[in-house]
Amino acid sequence: MDHKIIAHGNNHYEVELGHGNLHVYANPEIFQSFESRVYEMADNNLRIPRNVYMGYTPDAHVGVGTCIGTTAVWNMKDGIVSPSIVGVDIGCGMRVHTTSLRRSDIQDKAVRRALITAIEKYVPTNERTNSHYADIDIMNVVQYGLKGLPASYVPNERWLTHVEESAFQYDHAFLEHLPPKIRKNAQGQLGSLGSGNHFIEIQYLEVDEKHRELAAKWGLFDGQVVVMIHSGSRAWGAMVGREYNKVLKESMRLWGVSNPDPNLIYAPIASQEGQTYLNLMYSSLNFAVSNRHMIAFGIQEAFREVFGSGMETPVLYDLMHNYALKEFHRGQSMLVHRKGATRALPPKHFLNTPAYKETGHPALIPGSMGTSSYIMVGREEGLKNFYSICHGAGRTRSRRATKEMVTVDQFEQSLKVGSEDEVMVNHRSLETILDECPQAYKDVDQIIDSVVGASLADVVAKCKPMAAIKGI
Repeated sequence: MDHKIIAHGNNHYEVELGHGNLHVYANPEIFQSFESRVYEMADNNLRIPRNVYMGYTPDAHVGVGTCIGTTAVWNMKDGIVSPSIVGVDIGCGMRVHTTSLRRSDIQDKAVRRALITAIEKYVPTNERTNSHYADIDIMNVVQYGLKGLPASYVPNERWLTHVEESAFQYDHAFLEHLPPKIRKNAQGQLGSLGSGNHFIEIQYLEVDEKHRELAAKWGLFDGQVVVMIHSGSRAWGAMVGREYNKVLKESMRLWGVSNPDPNLIYAPIASQEGQTYLNLMYSSLNFAVSNRHMIAFGIQEAFREVFGSGMETPVLYDLMHNYALKEFHRGQSMLVHRKGATRALPPKHFLNTPAYKETGHPALIPGSMGTSSYIMVGREEGLKNFYSICHGAGRTRSRRATKEMVTVDQFEQSLKVGSEDEVMVNHRSLETILDECPQAYKDVDQIIDSVVGASLADVVAKCKPMAAIKGI
């Protein structure tokens, strides 16, 4: 790599590229592993006018138009919005629910299998199967988020308050720009998981010694059973992304704007095209948070089927890692794009949701199948990366390459198949989800070490997997 590198210390590197500087947060081992293509993509991104800041988290890897693991910032008054730096699955994110159960309560494989079966009953995992919520008008959902759900689907107020955002406000008139078929395609998907890297995982916690007091404030304890959810905006967000990639690409052609990467699409925030995309993106964010909410609703019903009608699964937090949000930094309004990056605000930061204003909110970081996930909390020093941290482990190889290089036997060993500590899955054959094996991803412990070493966030608890439900 023929670029000047400034090592700031504490896992923070600044790479001088042809069209601007890229900040990278990674430990030395992860930093050395980055391929040249991630820097080529960063330089293409930095060609976009008036960029204020661009950074990579340690899980950064090649994506379409922009690397997953990117934080990119422009001023609201004269800046740019880019669907490519939001991502295709708009509003994709994480959610964790707690329980009163302990690891020993579900150590029996028969109990875990019963939970998997019950969850699949209430949460569709097959792309061709509709969810059970035909009585929910998705137009209310995309306009008003969680506030658009019927009261019968909101177990208590906590389900509305312990989320990054319960409803994103925007001009609903922009919905007229969408094709009529979007409603038909998305109607049966609310409360469904989706395929690829989306999952539901049953885990138990190991609380970090240095943060036991904070964990207790959040209601977390050693051995506690929790449920982690990873899903997004399904067909609604996918169609918004596809439609406005085409619209903005044609607009760039008419404006005479080009980029070496034809998949890197963008428009001025103040333009009609930019405003249309932003408003429709917010509709997708409303669908995404509501989708995860309804998945969690189905999971609570499943737990009640196994453990009794009094079973409660309180929400810990819900957040996104594919979006662009207006945020106030450096004394001015900025549009912060996070593509495969998680916001991790420190205690007392004004952007925290009120429920977590004093402590900072839980930042939810999944591992790969068979490896640990993490619950973290942001630090003040995270301001240097606009309070962005990783969103997971980050892929090291493509799905096709993974299937060619990794065997089912190796996957089984990773999941400890046959042992008492087996990570049980809902698929009869692991071959069908071989491309999601741990060998396809970076070492999540190295990723977390990079984030902690950069003083972006701290670990509050490690989440150890016991069962995983994947989409088909």
